[in-house]
Amino acid sequence: MNVLFLTLGWITDINARGIYTDLLREFIHHGHRCYIVTPKERSTGEPTSVTDFPGGKILGVKTLNIQKTNIVEKGIGMLLLERQYLYAIRKYFANVYFDLILYSTPPITFNQVIESEKKRCGARTYLLLKDIFPQNAVDLGMFSRKGLFYRFFRKKEQKLYQISDYIGCMSPANVQFVLRYNPGVDPRKVEVCPNCVKLEEMEKEVDREQVLGELGIPSEKTIFVYGGNLGKPQGVDFLMEVLEVNERRSNSYFVVIGSGTEYPRLKRWFLDNDLQNSKLLSALPKEQYDNLVRVCDIGLIFLDRRFTIPNYPSRLLSYLESRVPVLLATDRNTDIGMIAVENGYGCWVESGDLEGFFSLVKKLVWNVNLREEMGQRGYQFLKENYTVEKGYEIIMNHFK
Repeated sequence: MNVLFLTLGWITDINARGIYTDLLREFIHHGHRCYIVTPKERSTGEPTSVTDFPGGKILGVKTLNIQKTNIVEKGIGMLLLERQYLYAIRKYFANVYFDLILYSTPPITFNQVIESEKKRCGARTYLLLKDIFPQNAVDLGMFSRKGLFYRFFRKKEQKLYQISDYIGCMSPANVQFVLRYNPGVDPRKVEVCPNCVKLEEMEKEVDREQVLGELGIPSEKTIFVYGGNLGKPQGVDFLMEVLEVNERRSNSYFVVIGSGTEYPRLKRWFLDNDLQNSKLLSALPKEQYDNLVRVCDIGLIFLDRRFTIPNYPSRLLSYLESRVPVLLATDRNTDIGMIAVENGYGCWVESGDLEGFFSLVKKLVWNVNLREEMGQRGYQFLKENYTVEKGYEIIMNHFK
């Protein structure tokens, strides 16, 4: 098959690890050709171009800056993105006929591209639903359900669900949410197709003292690590409360790694408070980050308690792959915590519950055997549920 993959993420190397590149390599492994369309932002100074790789092509489309930029340019850039993608596909892939069109949210603004290529090629379409917008923006107070922005994007969302032959959701709670709030969607085309990863064998043991020492992190304490985006969805205010309370503890240390809209505020807060029992790091190279997670003791996931949509952060995968137990502080509507607790690889508390959070911190700090057991259970759960082999099988079941 010829597979067209539309993404807002910047993909330049098919061999780089990630939930999308890992899955696409699995398609290539089974003999399919993958055609990736990815933005090439104005800040790169590069024109639209095509790069070949064994098993497919990457079409980098010149766009405005749509990631780390001001809200005006991002908004205009997102509105122009659909036309830019469609023009580039018609120019560079005019002679390619696609059997499957894969795309993820965000964004929800690829409708015209999907419809046009679906009609031209007679392709089937599969949505990898990673983000439920615009409701997530409403949850965080970015705009009102009664406003013009909500109505505009809600229509886009409904159209996207309509033109998708299949909708793959990250978890059972996501399936339930989509069907509950979109009664016009056929339940037969909505299924669980979770975030997935290509498992790699760890080549050798990592020296804990060396990895932590290079970053100035004390190795004698129990290390809690948070890695990923630092934006409004993560509920950074509660994270700061956690770090402040932890300053009074002697045997637990928190490492926060990431970038995002809240990173500057968090950095200023670190400097103003002169924290001694935690460390803030900007994004690390992939290999260094992976090694750090492997030598830490507990992985952290934070989500804003106001969410009514069931988020399922992909950073969970790196924790499970590293055999690290997970401590989650989230809203009540996601099932990521429930799944972790039921399968014995994590602990959950509602975001905002400081007392409950630190009772779990104490439990994990003092019970090394429990941490090891939870880490092994998490790795086993990953192998059985969150591999690209599983994701590929779920999608390809529709082509049998």
